[in-house]
Amino acid sequence: MARSRIVIVGAGFGGMAAAKALKHADADVVLIDRANHHLFQPLLYQVATAALSPADIATAIRALLRRQTNVTVVLGEVTGIDLEGDLVNIADTPDFAFDYLVLATGAGYSFFGHERWAASAPVLKSLSDALTIRERLLGAFEWAESHAGQPEVPAALTFVVVGGGPTGVEMAGTIAELARVTLAGDFRKIDPASARIILFEAGPRLLPAFPQALSDYARRALEKLRVEVRTGTPVAEIDDGGLLADSERIGSNNVLWCAGTAARPAAEWLGTEAASNGAVKVRSNCSVPGHPNIFALGDVSSFDAGGGGPLAGLAPVAKQQGAYVGRLLKGRLAGRPEPASFRYRDLGTMAVIGRSRAVADFGWFQATGFVAWAAWSMVHLMLLVDFRGRLMVYLNWSWAWFTHGRGARLMSRAVADVEAGSSGSDRQT
Repeated sequence: MARSRIVIVGAGFGGMAAAKALKHADADVVLIDRANHHLFQPLLYQVATAALSPADIATAIRALLRRQTNVTVVLGEVTGIDLEGDLVNIADTPDFAFDYLVLATGAGYSFFGHERWAASAPVLKSLSDALTIRERLLGAFEWAESHAGQPEVPAALTFVVVGGGPTGVEMAGTIAELARVTLAGDFRKIDPASARIILFEAGPRLLPAFPQALSDYARRALEKLRVEVRTGTPVAEIDDGGLLADSERIGSNNVLWCAGTAARPAAEWLGTEAASNGAVKVRSNCSVPGHPNIFALGDVSSFDAGGGGPLAGLAPVAKQQGAYVGRLLKGRLAGRPEPASFRYRDLGTMAVIGRSRAVADFGWFQATGFVAWAAWSMVHLMLLVDFRGRLMVYLNWSWAWFTHGRGARLMSRAVADVEAGSSGSDRQT
């Protein structure tokens, strides 16, 4: 009798956890991803701001699963699901048949119907995104140095972050430290500390998922770094020259989008009910209604935790769901009773604002400042999937702590064109 085939789409936190939980399962596991690496997304902003190198937070999938002989890794872009034939459609690759399917495709950013903004406001979801943003940030200072005194310089040194969630707060704080501390004294004609950093949030406060006291602390910490925080201010328009918000036009060549997410099109592939952000609504065991052999995890799923709305799109949620589904399938293949419904164990939520500045909400305990920053550092080090990554991140963080320096201030291509509209037609995005 042929062995069952379990196809996992996505090698993020959920997909990797599911694959590892299926070790020694009596099944052939196929893990499909469009990238050849597992990416630790919570630290992606540190690659974008020159604190870490890509290899510090990314590891080849095949290396992570080398010893798990029942797993085959396939590099490819999934384009759809054939439910009648139980097939996964992959661009430029033969379809893969499945007995069980696990969708862990994650989420992308949503521009809330203004998709044209994407050409002018980079997002942060991949290593490519992070390196593009790093080029723009470092390139802005280099361009300003060689064009000192020209009227376009203020726009080149104005950095706007849209979105006051954890990613936006972390990005704004880190850019401020880069400008005010790391680059201080490195230039002869400009003062990097004169850079203007603005954070826009459409809602009434930063970090809306955190308690009010922690949101207030985050705002004060950012303002100490001279970040202009604008809450209750939705953005009306974004273009290559800046943005319009609250009837004010702000000239900037560096607008970064950190607001709003939308699930990958798994719900469309399945023709099933989706939440407002496109995530697949799943049952209590993470399976898709009407398809007991198909499961959705992490950001691509909408799991009703009961009373408090769907679970947030956090790495711990995806990891726990992946491990749960892996155990469920392993038991089902062995003929064992299925486990009880999935229950998320909330280990707390954290966000870092800068050096020794962070917020942490553990439910029963809240922390700010150095204590929260130390907790955030330890948790993120332990969540990294391999020892090399932990070691390199620890060394880079230690170096930054003692020297205020950054170990990844390299530009991999020519300085980006950050002109403030003088020509603009060949500007890199």
